[in-house]
Amino acid sequence: MSAFDYCFSTLGCSELNLHETSDLAQRHGIASVELRALSGTVDLIPALSAEFGTPAEFAAFLAERYLSVAALNTSIRLFGSTDLSVIEPFIAWAEAADISYLRIFDGGSRLRPDEMTCAAELLDDWQALRQSRGLNVDLMIETHDALADFEQLLAFIDRVPTAKILWDTHHTWAKGSDLKTLWRHVAKNVVHLHVKDSTMSSNGQRRYVLPGHGDFPITDLLSLLQSGERHIPLSLEWERHWHPELPPLEDALKAARNWWR
Repeated sequence: MSAFDYCFSTLGCSELNLHETSDLAQRHGIASVELRALSGTVDLIPALSAEFGTPAEFAAFLAERYLSVAALNTSIRLFGSTDLSVIEPFIAWAEAADISYLRIFDGGSRLRPDEMTCAAELLDDWQALRQSRGLNVDLMIETHDALADFEQLLAFIDRVPTAKILWDTHHTWAKGSDLKTLWRHVAKNVVHLHVKDSTMSSNGQRRYVLPGHGDFPITDLLSLLQSGERHIPLSLEWERHWHPELPPLEDALKAARNWWR
């Protein structure tokens, strides 16, 4: 059995609603999606409400299509926030559809000790809320900003050893982290992964390219994951919503077949 489940983020097809996204997934033999954008917006709850009305109807649609949702992605940032109350509208939709995780960003840049302490307290409050309400859904924190830095990620996990991490493998790799070294330190915390490919432009900036057309070491990553015992979603994050010059997600999914399989 593979140590990961292939899925894709709807950031790459943000113009589609979930009915159309489901059709896309079915064409490519993919049974799970990560919801970041729908119907042209990253504001997921209004988009889901407009398409399905209620969380129950949303869950029924997923069951009818045999489609699972790996995560609902919020725009909330952990570092710099004073509370996580804005997560509330996502909970009912996640619970109804048996979605395991809500993604939140890390945020921040160079973290001060007080920022780390505040983040730890917010996550403690969240776990208390989960327990009091009997929630199944949990939070996962993406290595997008401050936590894309190897040393800060390790310090954060040392401070919050139960933290669930969405490892954006490209972000940490592009910032100079060795995949194997990082994985050795964070494997127990990682519950979801993002992958994408890029090449270095003449101006020294990384430019996203179709999977397999850049220099991201996908073979090394897959080797690490295959050696694990847990089943972790591996999501193609094709950032076409932010970079409309990129080819359609359909092209990226076709390219990814040889890249990651």
